[in-house]
Amino acid sequence: MSVQVSPSIFRAYDIRGVVEAGLDPGVAEAVGRAYGAEAREQGSKRVAVGRDGRLSSPALEAALVKGLMATGLEVILLGCVPTPVTYFAALELADGNGVMVTGSHNPPRYNGFKLMLGRRTLHRETVQRLRRRIAEDRLPEGPGGRCVEAEVTQDYLHRLCNDIHLHRPLSVAVDCGNGAASDIAPEVYRRLGCRVEPLFCRVDGHFPNHHPDPSRPENLAHLADVVRRQGLDLGLAFDGDGDRLGMVDGQGRIHWPDRLMMCFADDVLAHHPGAGVVFDVKCTHHLAEEVRRRGGVPDMWCTGHSLLKARMEETGALLAGEMSGHVFFRDRWLGVDDALYAGARLLEWLSRDDRPPARVLDDLPQGCHTPEILVSPEGVEDAHDVFMARLLEAMEGQEALEGGTITRIDGLRVDFPDGWGLVRASNTTPCLTLRFEGDTPEALARIQARFRALMHQADVTLGLPF
Repeated sequence: MSVQVSPSIFRAYDIRGVVEAGLDPGVAEAVGRAYGAEAREQGSKRVAVGRDGRLSSPALEAALVKGLMATGLEVILLGCVPTPVTYFAALELADGNGVMVTGSHNPPRYNGFKLMLGRRTLHRETVQRLRRRIAEDRLPEGPGGRCVEAEVTQDYLHRLCNDIHLHRPLSVAVDCGNGAASDIAPEVYRRLGCRVEPLFCRVDGHFPNHHPDPSRPENLAHLADVVRRQGLDLGLAFDGDGDRLGMVDGQGRIHWPDRLMMCFADDVLAHHPGAGVVFDVKCTHHLAEEVRRRGGVPDMWCTGHSLLKARMEETGALLAGEMSGHVFFRDRWLGVDDALYAGARLLEWLSRDDRPPARVLDDLPQGCHTPEILVSPEGVEDAHDVFMARLLEAMEGQEALEGGTITRIDGLRVDFPDGWGLVRASNTTPCLTLRFEGDTPEALARIQARFRALMHQADVTLGLPF
């Protein structure tokens, strides 16, 4: 077959684009054939396929499966499930091979594919290899392709709930944002003995209540209100495909995932002293300090679920996580980003203390911080990448950075004795992602002012909301 594909949909972590504007069933079939060719070359014979609840997902899934079968693969069709269930099926039934049709946390017009091959999530060069196969029409066919349906959700639930043991029941609001976790998340926590208040737990690709992205404070407002009004212990929120976690305590306060990583690190390191903990450049500086204090090895790395997963495998770390809510446990679990499991591990950790979760979390170190700030430079299509190149040029010899430790593995992060700032180009949207933290409000304001001056040296017209 010969099909034209837009190179822009082949991203750093996955394949993603706007439906009918770069992504359509023809492209999905080509992706299936390219993936299938790679899988067959590695000796694989089967692949698990799941999809989220977006309106475009069934048609893209059907085309993808057609392409996969054309290469001779056996396709294990899972239906509408969260991404963690697709990963589970890939590891249990399909030799570590899986494709999830999902737009994740993006707006409804987006969709795409998360790909695992031989137990490894495809990213960067391996994603680009699929693009080149399609562009060069190297999409061979093979005999024997077929499709079988499988119900794995109950096996997943059984495995998860047998691993988690709460020391006391908790009351939890669960907000699925009408995403793919809607049918399973409330059941997970009920089986663990919790009182569960479900919010927006009906799959609906229109996302009629709020956008399923727990990294944005406005999407947690309703959850926080319900938790406060009903006097619940906490609230958990999930993104559109159930692999990213958000959380509010009983007072309705948001605890961002980098803060939750301190809880998870305490849990893992209590049983595995000296273990590695990987986290992304958007995380609080308190996390590295807490990992060291508990006897672990902190490892700051690039943002991106597949990049963190690869780093965890490379270093042998037992825990990884990022500010956006992807959390990976290799201690007791599968080493994949699974927000349902991460939420359960959080409940298990909190249940060991008789105090309300809000009081327990208050014991963790905390400064003054911003959420993720998104800034969209104007101009050419890749304006955010162009800006970062200018910024890195402008930073040389800047007095604004004096006294700071510079990290350039993913954008520009500068750590000062009393806080830090970050600016990086997003790999999923044409935006700059910024975050700042200070030990005091004055430190936060000073660090933001330093970054503001530096960023305006790179582009004086850039609008900054701080």
